[in-house]
Amino acid sequence: MTTPAIEVRSPARSAAPRWTLGILLGTALLLLPFAVSSFWIRIATEVLLWAGLAQSWNIIGGYTGYLSFGHGAFFGLGAYITGIGMTVLGWSFPAGLVVSGVLAAALAAAIGYPTLRLRGAYFAIATWAFGEMLRQVATVLDITGGAFGMRLPALLNLPFFYYVTLGTSALVYVTTYLLLERSPFGYKLLAIREHEEAAEMVGVNTVAVKINAFALSAFFPGVLGGIYAYWLTYIHPDSVLGGIITDLMVVMVFLGGMGTFWGPLLGAFLVQLVSRSLWLVWGESTLYLVIIGAAICIVVLFMPGGIVGLLEGRRTPLLAPHAAWRWWRERMRW
Repeated sequence: MTTPAIEVRSPARSAAPRWTLGILLGTALLLLPFAVSSFWIRIATEVLLWAGLAQSWNIIGGYTGYLSFGHGAFFGLGAYITGIGMTVLGWSFPAGLVVSGVLAAALAAAIGYPTLRLRGAYFAIATWAFGEMLRQVATVLDITGGAFGMRLPALLNLPFFYYVTLGTSALVYVTTYLLLERSPFGYKLLAIREHEEAAEMVGVNTVAVKINAFALSAFFPGVLGGIYAYWLTYIHPDSVLGGIITDLMVVMVFLGGMGTFWGPLLGAFLVQLVSRSLWLVWGESTLYLVIIGAAICIVVLFMPGGIVGLLEGRRTPLLAPHAAWRWWRERMRW
């Protein structure tokens, strides 16, 4: 009797297609502004912006298992800090972005210190209340323009904002890959998500790790908020601090695959593709929210691993509703 030969593939060989795909995708994104019209540059910039925001939320929601319903507050905070810095304090655009990211991360650490000790749904409620509080504060302050909003200096250069957004979103994904996919910090987050009590028993300082993850997930929305404000030249509390900002981050991550590396990028691409396609057909409409809501219902009920989980198959195939609910309960701290 002979034993069938088993082909053993080296890690370098198995990773080669992914690196090739990544290089091709990066090259295509770099050359995109030279091959398409201004309209599609704007659409691509929006997709990249949301891809970065969705991955930022995925750090605390997907990798750590803590639902944050106030993450849009860091986006709005970055928009207003950059706006105030450029119009009132005379900062340059890069300085405004750096300060926006650092202050958003610092505020997340301050908020996370008491709230990340909460269990269940209390963290989600606390972050939601924080986001609403920040929106109300921006509405009444004079320095933010109050209910009239704030105008920033105009820079009519679409390729510039495209490349700035591309670089920032690429940094989000590189950071996620290095810190969460290939480092002990990521393994600690995974341990907290799967069984926080067991992680504490083996010596993981769960509170410190969660605060670091929350601050990291807030830094990038702060920077992207500053880019968004300078790009559109006008911001309002409802446009940068509204609850829809966080809602879309959550929807994109759920649809693409929560806790996966490529899921937020895929979810952002699909949601923006659907919304803009409907906009081209029917003009300004909120019909896309109905379609996205139906898609989320299907994901929650039958494919909790999202599209990435379904494609991988072996991890999270199609499940019955009761099994899908158990999958969510095991991974979310609520």
